[in-house]
Amino acid sequence: FRACTLHTTQIAGVIINNYCHIEMIKKKSADTSASVVNQPLFDNQSKSRGILIANLGSPKSPSIQDIRSYLNEFLMDRHVIDLPWILRRIIVSAFVLPRRPKRSALAYEAIWEDTGSPLVSNTKNLAENIQKLTGIPTVVGMRYGSPSLSDALNELKLCDEILLVPLYPQYANSTRKTTIEKVRSLSHDKNLYLLAPYYGHPDYIEAMTTQIKNHITPNTEHLLLSFHGLPERHLTKADPTGHHCLQSNNCCSTHSKAHDTCYRHQCLETARFISEKIQLPTSLSFQSRLGKLPWLKPYTDDEIKRLAKSGIHNIAVACPAFAVDNLETLEEIGIRGRELFIHAGGTELKLIPSLNNEPHWVSFFADWLKQPVENFEML
Repeated sequence: FRACTLHTTQIAGVIINNYCHIEMIKKKSADTSASVVNQPLFDNQSKSRGILIANLGSPKSPSIQDIRSYLNEFLMDRHVIDLPWILRRIIVSAFVLPRRPKRSALAYEAIWEDTGSPLVSNTKNLAENIQKLTGIPTVVGMRYGSPSLSDALNELKLCDEILLVPLYPQYANSTRKTTIEKVRSLSHDKNLYLLAPYYGHPDYIEAMTTQIKNHITPNTEHLLLSFHGLPERHLTKADPTGHHCLQSNNCCSTHSKAHDTCYRHQCLETARFISEKIQLPTSLSFQSRLGKLPWLKPYTDDEIKRLAKSGIHNIAVACPAFAVDNLETLEEIGIRGRELFIHAGGTELKLIPSLNNEPHWVSFFADWLKQPVENFEML
């Protein structure tokens, strides 16, 4: 979209399309303090590293007020709704905040735990385990909501170097890029290093395939790999070449510099690596879309219905775009996806849990984060 040439129909389309990003907002936080780990591990360290594990975020509670506050912060990010500020403000204030919080509250209530948001509690548990295995001070910061990235960085103020660990396996402007930019803007006196996208890392693929094998049953007939969706224009906007992404049917299999920041290519690679190790028919889809403008296809809800109507009775669904469980996995797939599959004629849809704090995954992850700084990109 070009700000100077938007017509009424385009604005309507933008409103509908970006409305869906509300699904991406389903992320987490409890009203806890900014740090996940509060032990003073900085004593007399002349050269110390701190680890900042970043995730998207969540409302403080499933209340309408807290969800409205969270949605406002999330959707006003220019990487989420990639329009000029005034248009974002109109869309969010006039079309999203009056209606969406009430509907989202029901979804959050269905998966909220005694410890709060599943995304926040799972991310904190991961950080605690990483700290135990590495001995490195490890904190959690959410791009939106709390604990915030600012407070997390303050927890690491005695560290000389900070390793930023975005939990998203694949690259997207609306996840990794916005997180990196925010951390850069908040930290001017530290050496910052970045963990690269790990969508095809052998350890990650092994952890995912182990998790899937541990949870499928002898009755499972098909594995569906459901990734979070993105509007197609997000891919073309992230394309550094300006002429590769979505320009041909085989763009994701044709070598290009664009693959470094192409979410679709990286999802396809993750799916390819996993399917090679799983002895089941496997398909891929993209979830969480809203609106009528084009998002990445095939759509998960369509694929779930297709599988049921094709005579397949038992499927398993894994969500490799999420390192920890959250609203999109637990409610969108585990509750609504299962109901959709059964209603379409299927018998059972089993949600494969995200990696969360599985010991094999935590061990792999900790080994990555103990590497010398030369193995990470300097920001």
